[in-house]
Amino acid sequence: MELKSTSVGQHLAQHPYNKVKMLHAGVEVSGPKHTYTIPFNQLIAIRCKRGLVWGELEFELPQQKVVRLHGTEWHETQRFYHHLMQVWQLWGLEMSQIAADVLLKQMEKIDQRLQQERWLTHQDLVDIQAEIHTSLVSLPLPKERLHEFPNCHPHYQRCVEWIDSGTDIIDATNQRWVQRMLQQHQAFFQHIESQPLNPTQCRAVISGEKNVLVLAGAGSGKTSVLVARAGWLLYRKEAKAEDILLLAFGRKAADEMNARIQQRLATTEIQAKTFHALALSIISQSSKKVPVISKLETSSKARQHFLIEQWHSQCAEKKSQASGWRTWLSQDMGWSLDEGAFWKNSGLSERLATRLDYWIGLMRNHGGSQAEMLALAPEDLRTDFQKKLRLLAPLLKAWKKALKEEGAVDFAGLLHQAVNLIEKGKFISPWRHILVDEFQDISPQRAALVNALRRQQQDSSLFAVGDDWQSIYRFSGSEQSLVADFNRIFGMGEQCALDLTYRFNQGINDITSRYIQQNPAQIKRKIGSLYQGDKNAITILPDSQLEALLNKLSGYVRPEEKVLILGRYHYSKPEVLANASTRWPKLNMEFMTMHASKGQQAEYVIILGLSADRDGFPATENHSVIEQVLLPEVDDFPYAEERRLLYVALTRAKHQVWLMQDTASPSVFVKQLADIGVAVKRKP
Repeated sequence: MELKSTSVGQHLAQHPYNKVKMLHAGVEVSGPKHTYTIPFNQLIAIRCKRGLVWGELEFELPQQKVVRLHGTEWHETQRFYHHLMQVWQLWGLEMSQIAADVLLKQMEKIDQRLQQERWLTHQDLVDIQAEIHTSLVSLPLPKERLHEFPNCHPHYQRCVEWIDSGTDIIDATNQRWVQRMLQQHQAFFQHIESQPLNPTQCRAVISGEKNVLVLAGAGSGKTSVLVARAGWLLYRKEAKAEDILLLAFGRKAADEMNARIQQRLATTEIQAKTFHALALSIISQSSKKVPVISKLETSSKARQHFLIEQWHSQCAEKKSQASGWRTWLSQDMGWSLDEGAFWKNSGLSERLATRLDYWIGLMRNHGGSQAEMLALAPEDLRTDFQKKLRLLAPLLKAWKKALKEEGAVDFAGLLHQAVNLIEKGKFISPWRHILVDEFQDISPQRAALVNALRRQQQDSSLFAVGDDWQSIYRFSGSEQSLVADFNRIFGMGEQCALDLTYRFNQGINDITSRYIQQNPAQIKRKIGSLYQGDKNAITILPDSQLEALLNKLSGYVRPEEKVLILGRYHYSKPEVLANASTRWPKLNMEFMTMHASKGQQAEYVIILGLSADRDGFPATENHSVIEQVLLPEVDDFPYAEERRLLYVALTRAKHQVWLMQDTASPSVFVKQLADIGVAVKRKP
């Protein structure tokens, strides 16, 4: 059966199509120059319209395409339309049964996943959505028509929901599963730690994702969650002790974690390692020649002593070096130097030692030649940077010589060697579950080691806990991007957040959370506290009031309570503390740098050095050209890393914090804190 435009209608319409012909399961629309075949499985709708004289047929296709036939005699148009509709609808009913069967099988397959009584992962969602797309492609009907057929519509609607809102469905399903787990295994979560885990901690522990990043503020129980995760894997028999690798960022942290594992999990078969101990173990098992780690690498005191000795020698033996260093320290750093052999001044040596360690560390982390480092410098900094490199190069050369004479390697060399052995297949990873503490401190080299191990165990999982608000070790290689881009770098997974701190009161929590999140680059989250505390738990005082503050504290601080005094540098320890043991014998005080305070806690904290001078806090006002080139700012927010360092210092306290400001030249942090409600007082 076919329908043609009349000769007059064809002439007036001036349309490319003037004839339509019925096919077995479709229509063919044609004209003098064009032919268009429309199978029924691409036909969404057929419309018949009447003009003033002639008729019009309209065929709707996917993606809003339309093919029209104009200028047909109206009665013939009606007759053709009704016949076509009858054939098309009968074909549709027949095809709808096939489509309904396909969709029903797909829904049954999804329901089987939902009934497995397990966590549904992001990969499950990807698989489900891919299966749905495959099913829809295999249907004989266009998906736009499925709502017309009662046998197809409900199943198709569920498919659409999985495609459009699959993440929400997965989250709701997993939340129900978590609730069942908490009810069934209540005793585990009540007793795995010294106090019951809170809901967000339990949620993180239970997560069945292959890769999980747990972000949490200070004192929120990150390490507790890490230990509980190991316990959960053992308890559920998802892993044996030898399948689990725990990684910490320092020997002390690893020892503390091992003590906790032994106490809470009653096993010594799981042993936390540092990244460097892991690398050394891999090399020991894979190579005949086992490297020795240099004493200069493991002891900051020995390292700084070595660098200062080399600096003394350079200044004493070479006038050009002495002259260059005098210019650098006096003009660039603004330090007052002795006449003559200025390098013999012990106070200057103590002051410079940490900076030499820092600068040489940046050069070692870079690992390239002087020419390669120089190529990084912008044109306006290149001359100055080259001068500084020439002054530091002899110290770096002496470092390398000392390592060679010792027959030892530094940490960077150790990690690089371990990764190479894994990638060459000389070490086969036995670990199916890798758990990492303080993940915000991870460096690209450490990340490469983790990923090299995981590539050997295709089903291995990564569970990491950390706090990007406490990322303060960029100078030693840590990169915040490894936290921000966790899924891209380590694979698809889940990000959890712990929402309760057990360390400090609400007064400290409110200020610190608001302050750190003023930087839009920091990951946003809400944290609460168990303790209400004083709303003025943080106070700014003049630095001249330190002695008066200590006198006041000595009157009410109990012997078992601790006062932590924090400075930006070791040499910023105030003179008043020299006689503290006799002046305030019952006051339990300790001075340390803000960086060293990471992981510490005390009832009371005093933060020194809120000054705008060159050795003040923040300490970025006088960045050396070495830092500007080898450690460029990756965050446009002012003083981003120093702000995180202040967050670390503030959150060491349980009850009260005092910040000592230089009233003549206050730190920029003073006004920022005062603007969000921190009390500024004249006396304690």
